[in-house]
Amino acid sequence: MRRRLIILVLLLTPLCIAAQSKREMRGAWIATVSNIDWPTEDAVGDARLQQQQLIAMLDRLHEIGINMVVFQVRPTADALYRSELEPWSSWLTGVQGKDNDLSYDPLEFVLREAHRRCMDVHVWINPYRVSLGVGSADLADSHIFHKHRDWFFYYGKQWYFDPGLDQTRDFLCRVVADIVSRYDIDAIHMDDYFYPYPVKNKPLPDENTFAAYPRGFTDIGDWRRNNVNLAIKELHDTIKRLKPWVEFGISPFGIWRNKQNDERGSETSGLQNYDELYADILLWLEQGWIDYVVPQLYWEIGKRVADYKVLAPWWAEHTAGRNYYVGHSLLGLQNPKAAAAWRTPNEVCRQLRLNRRIEQIQGSVYFSAAGLLKNPQGICDSLQNTFYRYPALQPIACLSSAQIAIPPTNPRLSKTSDGTTYNLTWTAAAGEGGQQTAYYVVYAFPENSDINFDDPHAIIALTTKTTIPLSIDPRQYKICITSVNRYKQESLPCTMGE
Repeated sequence: MRRRLIILVLLLTPLCIAAQSKREMRGAWIATVSNIDWPTEDAVGDARLQQQQLIAMLDRLHEIGINMVVFQVRPTADALYRSELEPWSSWLTGVQGKDNDLSYDPLEFVLREAHRRCMDVHVWINPYRVSLGVGSADLADSHIFHKHRDWFFYYGKQWYFDPGLDQTRDFLCRVVADIVSRYDIDAIHMDDYFYPYPVKNKPLPDENTFAAYPRGFTDIGDWRRNNVNLAIKELHDTIKRLKPWVEFGISPFGIWRNKQNDERGSETSGLQNYDELYADILLWLEQGWIDYVVPQLYWEIGKRVADYKVLAPWWAEHTAGRNYYVGHSLLGLQNPKAAAAWRTPNEVCRQLRLNRRIEQIQGSVYFSAAGLLKNPQGICDSLQNTFYRYPALQPIACLSSAQIAIPPTNPRLSKTSDGTTYNLTWTAAAGEGGQQTAYYVVYAFPENSDINFDDPHAIIALTTKTTIPLSIDPRQYKICITSVNRYKQESLPCTMGE
């Protein structure tokens, strides 16, 4: 009853927007499977057009305030990056295994372009899915499927790695280790696809694996959950051994368990991660095997079986102190047949207002980038002009024990050639590994005003450069510069004139 009263108070509070925090995750999924977001179908096999589309997408996302993209690089045990373990994706080239016409590396390209804009890149992989409505004949000759047919099972017209096999976990860790070791990524990200979504009257075909390798389990459901638990733990350890600043995040289906099945569950009645997908998200959070969670709360406020206003605070109570961002769907904003809430502008804005009144929610991720940039019901305008009006730093991983960043030094001003404005220059902060500078933050505080580094209004630039033009008169401001390292820790400021 107390939780219901809290939720009611939140909803009846005047719909003002809570003060923006200086740290907030503002993400967008860039889905490559089935060419949902990128590349468009006309750009498949055309590297130049693919690059143009990515630059245009990143530019616009950056303009509306997005500071992180979740870039899908392994939709079906294939690769949208240069890999010796898995073939080039058909979503990129048109034929699985076929190289690009310019032999460029899309992941390398996205990392370079996004980081220049001070945007993080979370690399999105699917752990088990091998095909999507295609037969094994469509898989490249080099695909691991053809070398180890016994590692896979067929279910719901798709092929999957068998999660019950040690070989599956070993290969998955090899793939992730390859990405983490070779690319300057910010996180590894997986969404809701663990064991496949159930198909009515079709049991999963893994009884033989269970019989052969039960590992002491007598209940097949507990065994399946343990298979996924082992994979999550081993992936976490692999990532942190190689680059401890690289985060590991999961975006699960929005319901862990329903309260009717578990006293810790939510007041919902939909499909459950724990029981149908064999993903025990709460265990991973409690054990510290993941750095953040982005539950896919794709339902509207007031939905009977899965109410957003019930699930948003429920997850806030069960994240075990790990970072918590909400996954929002934009599909309802574009669907004229959606529930009435989605046709009454703007349901996502209502959710964002609610989010900012729940302390544990540290940001949002939108599915998906192309849909967002269509600006349904003016969502981009609301983000750019209201919710994301001021820049934001990405949140610090809660498990990070890293030291604060190394500060830049020697800030100085120089007049531009026409003598009317100024350039601000400083000396770069030195650091290696996780202490490398990701970007710099420039603050301008009006003279005789309070200095508050937690106030995002004072941020005039996020930049990877060490020289920027100033659009203000520096004689009327106290200007400070900090650096942010790969752990997202901020340095002490260096200040003009001190």
